[in-house]
Amino acid sequence: MSLEELWELFPIVLTPHNNQWSDWAKEEMQFLSALLSMFHPVIHHIGSTAIPEIQAKPIVDILVEVGEDIGFDLIVTTLESNGYICMSQSSNRLSFNKGYTVKGYADKVFHIHIHRQGDNNEIAFRDYLRLHPSVAKEYECLKMSLLPTYRHDRDGYTQAKTEFIRNILVLANQG
Repeated sequence: MSLEELWELFPIVLTPHNNQWSDWAKEEMQFLSALLSMFHPVIHHIGSTAIPEIQAKPIVDILVEVGEDIGFDLIVTTLESNGYICMSQSSNRLSFNKGYTVKGYADKVFHIHIHRQGDNNEIAFRDYLRLHPSVAKEYECLKMSLLPTYRHDRDGYTQAKTEFIRNILVLANQG
């Protein structure tokens, strides 16, 4: 199935914040920590599900940082053999999904982002929005405004948020 077909089957949906997302993230992070222990990962709950009081896609994003010397092939094999689907791979990043089924979303859906240690702007963005609830609400409004155009275009949706995210990262890195 192509990405376009996948995103048509699984459109972008935003839902009110669910306090269970944090619990689900902790459970999945513990599972990943044990599963990937040989790589000494540093694992974080990121994305909008990690930001209280804003709407988000009901998909928990988790960032797994690994060292520069870690080969990705064994990580791919390990995660795929444990139910994760590799969605993209580059020399310094991997992306996995878990919870997409032929019958729709599972009860718990995860996007796992594997990055090299220090490649973690997502943490600064998350922390800035947590410290500045009014900016988090601006982000929520932006996401809501993008839905009519990008409901079936995740790449377009992500690209349309890029300028906002870059501006917040500049602010986050200043202080």
